[in-house]
Amino acid sequence: MANAEKVAAVAELTERFKDSSGAVLTEYRGLTVAQLAELRRSLGDHATFAVVKNTLTKIAVNEAGLGDELSSLLSGPSAIAFVDGDVVEAAKGLRDFAKANPLLVIKGGVLDGKAMSPSEITKLADLEPREVLLAKLAGAMKASLAGAAATFNALPVQMAQLAEALRVKRAAGENAAPEAADTPDTPDASDASDAPAAAEATPGPGDEG
Repeated sequence: MANAEKVAAVAELTERFKDSSGAVLTEYRGLTVAQLAELRRSLGDHATFAVVKNTLTKIAVNEAGLGDELSSLLSGPSAIAFVDGDVVEAAKGLRDFAKANPLLVIKGGVLDGKAMSPSEITKLADLEPREVLLAKLAGAMKASLAGAAATFNALPVQMAQLAEALRVKRAAGENAAPEAADTPDTPDASDASDAPAAAEATPGPGDEG
């Protein structure tokens, strides 16, 4: 391969690593051309499967900032599944094909820049598809919104009931309050002046004659 072709190949691989949501490195030793074509068909729109040269790919992963995650996996006949669609469906396609064709070995990969082991990729394949998870999330959100709407709708009724209860309580309190007792009349000063004068003292013996 001419030097210009190598530079172009590295640049293309680097872009694929940067633009893809994930990449799974595999060893395909012993697989036929027909089997590799079958694998590509099984991945559909979720991933593209490409046979790569390790030397060029090591340069590409370093330029993409993934050298620590992927360089050690680039040994032996290597092929990479670049994930362009649903990562769960892509992982399922690789897992199911590897079960039927043990010569395909999943060595590891990256998802959103995070390294993934073969076991983690298998666990990813066991998850429900993205569409199913989104549908469940939408259902949960719809139920939560419905509950919130019912609560908001009930607020005016509850406020009216509370206001009426307070009004009744206030009215009952006013009716139950004892009427103020009549205060006994205190003799007025004017009454004192109008009262008959005290009986004159009876003249004593010394006053007579």
